[in-house]
Amino acid sequence: MSSKKNDVILQEYLRYWFFVISWKFLKNTSMILLGILGGQEMILILIAVLLLFGGKKIPEFMRGLGSGLNEFKKAKDGVYDEIHKDPKAEIKEEPKDEKK
Repeated sequence: MSSKKNDVILQEYLRYWFFVISWKFLKNTSMILLGILGGQEMILILIAVLLLFGGKKIPEFMRGLGSGLNEFKKAKDGVYDEIHKDPKAEIKEEPKDEKK
């Protein structure tokens, strides 16, 4: 009985330290990432993209990106529906063979 209790205590201890370490890492990372890109940098990146790809290629790229996202959403919804569908609805009654 004490072995199970020790395992539970160890699991809780590890879970606590995992949370603390994760929180400190994410907190520091978010603070670092907030200072990386400002308004001027975003404008500079947008101008560079416009110069590299041209005005005609960007709408085509966005259309392709949009259709890819729609396809991903349909696949995600299909998996969700497959997981959460009613198992009783799958069962079909087989026609009974009548003996002559």
